[in-house]
Amino acid sequence: MFRILVIDDDKNVRRFMQAVLEEEHYTVFTAGNGEEALAVMETQHVDLAVLDIMMPGMDGFTFTRILRESDSDLPILMVSAKQLPADRKQAFKVGTDDYMTKPVDPEEFLLHVKALLRRAKIASDRRIEVGDVVLDYDALTVTGHGQTLELPLKEFQLLFKLLSYPGKIFTRIQLMDDIWGADSETGWETVTVHIGRLRKHFEGWDEFEIVSVRNLGYKAVKKV
Repeated sequence: MFRILVIDDDKNVRRFMQAVLEEEHYTVFTAGNGEEALAVMETQHVDLAVLDIMMPGMDGFTFTRILRESDSDLPILMVSAKQLPADRKQAFKVGTDDYMTKPVDPEEFLLHVKALLRRAKIASDRRIEVGDVVLDYDALTVTGHGQTLELPLKEFQLLFKLLSYPGKIFTRIQLMDDIWGADSETGWETVTVHIGRLRKHFEGWDEFEIVSVRNLGYKAVKKV
């Protein structure tokens, strides 16, 4: 199960987030500021950090900057009462992956958490084999049938995402959020366009198929 670190100087916020996350069976650690959080990370593996910006000692901006300067790719969700565009921009500039404003809705909070963890899985699992077909995330290539296809980034990420969870149905909105990002101004129709291109690329490849699920979305089916 995923392990999540909640960092906030308000103990009531920490308790609330911990309860929401543990209800979904996540393992949760807590810290009151960035310094305490770094101490936790010295002894515990963490899959995702959820943190406030304004905290005594080391604030959320500083904590995030330190992680990114140390080449850590830990997914970070900032949850802050700061709502100005300048604050959001600063958060993304220092390296956060997502941003929410307080007070948070528990259901929406969990959706953000799950989306970040899904993206992290795509980034960490760098290679998929489907029969004799190999998807290489680092090279953005699909090798099989005596050829190697180098795909555009979004097309490859979309295919990699679907084949990472064979049989799982993803809505267009889910795929938009995971591949293009929740803040993207691109319409969900672009998912349909990219699916069409992938089907054309791999027409006649018997190892897998991208299936449309009526009124829901898409899924990948492995056939070997």
